[in-house]
Amino acid sequence: MALQTIVARNVDPAQAAVVTVGSMHTGTVNNVIPHRATLELSVRSFNPHVRELLTRRIPELAQAQTASFGATASVKVEEGYPVVVNSDAETELATQVARELVGEANVVAQTDVLMGSEDFAFMLQQRPGTFLRIGNGAGEDGCMVHNPHYDFNDKNLPIGAAYWARLVERYLTR
Repeated sequence: MALQTIVARNVDPAQAAVVTVGSMHTGTVNNVIPHRATLELSVRSFNPHVRELLTRRIPELAQAQTASFGATASVKVEEGYPVVVNSDAETELATQVARELVGEANVVAQTDVLMGSEDFAFMLQQRPGTFLRIGNGAGEDGCMVHNPHYDFNDKNLPIGAAYWARLVERYLTR
């Protein structure tokens, strides 16, 4: 719970930041206090200074909290995914091809900023490009992806294949 206060108490409210405890492993039976606990978390921010602040404050807070209970904590920080930064020219081309294929009304050129982690960000650090989503729609529970209820809509396959083929054709002829 204390980890959630890092964003609330240390990050400028105008900046986006997320600390997610996504995995917790401790104990094997219900009647013995475990000797060890392991938490795995992810940190996301669009601002590298905020990300540095979070990765500094997490060990500080973990060590202070455990010390208050007479325990110790060790924190291993592994760099995660960078921010996805699309290049303008490639994004314009990709959007244009999408509009031609499915019509203006079916293309959202700019969505709200998303805090998800995306490994394609590494590619975009090396080469110009754009990350885009071919809409699958939300499921019954309103969830889109990274959810145990996610169900890919197979009807998207022909549209997706046509999109990628047209994008390649357009790219190669420009």
